[in-house]
Amino acid sequence: MERRVLVAYDDSEQSTEALEFALREFGDATLVVLTIVDPGEANSRRAFSMPTFASEWYEEAREDAEARLGEATELATAAGVEVETELVVGRPSKTIVEYAREHDCDHIVTGSHGRSGVSRILLGSVAETVVRRSPVPVTVVR
Repeated sequence: MERRVLVAYDDSEQSTEALEFALREFGDATLVVLTIVDPGEANSRRAFSMPTFASEWYEEAREDAEARLGEATELATAAGVEVETELVVGRPSKTIVEYAREHDCDHIVTGSHGRSGVSRILLGSVAETVVRRSPVPVTVVR
């Protein structure tokens, strides 16, 4: 049976380390690189209540996410590994766990943290939540 490994990927150094780890350690599996557009990030801006801002924010966030997936694909190609890419809208920890469950993933690889400073303290650790709620083994890369 072929393994299916989910790699959570954002624009942090830790997620790049996680992807590089997955490419080395799980290169023979089907690797799915998942990036998430988090609507919670838009809520932190006061102008979110204006309809034009919401659609502009979403388009910009989606373009950034697609660019991240392009970078992930380039890293994989350089390592000689093919990857599948997915862009999903949702809350990161919940979305990662649900995606793994719904798509029969055998393993999750994630960076230790993507946020820094106050936002990490206030919002909690995505990696920690994924470890607690995941139906499959999780590797957290530092």
